[in-house]
Amino acid sequence: MLGPLAGRHIAVLLGGLSSERDVSLVSGQACAEALEQLGAQVSRVDAGRDLAQVLARLNPEVCFNALHGAWGEDGCVQGVLETLGLPYTHSGVLASALAMDKSKSKAVLAAGGVTVPGGGLFDRHLAAADHVMPPPYVIKPNAEGSSVGVFIVPEGANRPPKDIGAPDWAYGEEVMIEPYIRGFELAVGVMNGKAMTVTEIRPRAGFYDYAAKYTEGGSEHVLPARIPAHVFEKALKMSELAHAVLGCQGVSRADLRYDDVNDILVLLEVNTQPGMTPTSLVPEQAASLGVSFDQLVLWITEDAYARAAAGGLGRSAGTPG
Repeated sequence: MLGPLAGRHIAVLLGGLSSERDVSLVSGQACAEALEQLGAQVSRVDAGRDLAQVLARLNPEVCFNALHGAWGEDGCVQGVLETLGLPYTHSGVLASALAMDKSKSKAVLAAGGVTVPGGGLFDRHLAAADHVMPPPYVIKPNAEGSSVGVFIVPEGANRPPKDIGAPDWAYGEEVMIEPYIRGFELAVGVMNGKAMTVTEIRPRAGFYDYAAKYTEGGSEHVLPARIPAHVFEKALKMSELAHAVLGCQGVSRADLRYDDVNDILVLLEVNTQPGMTPTSLVPEQAASLGVSFDQLVLWITEDAYARAAAGGLGRSAGTPG
């Protein structure tokens, strides 16, 4: 029996050049297998500097972008695909670039009415020399994902971590420093502008770092999150608003924190290409709503085809908001 994508040639972009390469390889492989189950002819493309030449030779109908992190998720690859005239999944150049830059996305989100943490960008050497705000606070690269390079400086810490001032620090000369929001770690998937549900994430140890995200058993996902009803509804609406304000397309995921003592909910960031690994949050949320992994991949792909048919390729609708 032929699948819904029979006869379609789809290039799955995976791997790439960022610190999240390994995660992308897993995401991409899972999506490629689903597309093949759906009947598509799939070309797996490990995205390197020769991506434009490779895609020009393959000439796929659409690109399923399973890249994570810098270059693949920050508008760069999206620009290459726009130039080649190839339809692609997920958000376009503008939304991708905005969401990846934590400082700029926070400014846009705040202007759009989304509650975000305070803090700002600081020179990494100054931030390594002394506290730039009273602990507890969080240090993170301004343009990385998957909790790469993230440090939590606890209350009472004598000094910041030396790592951010080290010569081998590879995540930019400025770091984002925000007050630490105690309480619940939450995530909300947004599909076609509509929030799915809310997941509470409980790391087995420490905080929700790279290992907790991608190691089997590294964290517990409570779905739906056991939070007050008014907070649950607010998290859904805030995530939908963030998706719209940044101009996202297809599927995105918002990461939030809820301080239950002070009843404060803040949105930390939006991921325009959320993980599609076996432990990833968006496929898990979709499954809880009766949408299988294959169905999710099919919808993401058909959304790219639909935008191409409307003349928009993979672009967001012009400007954010």
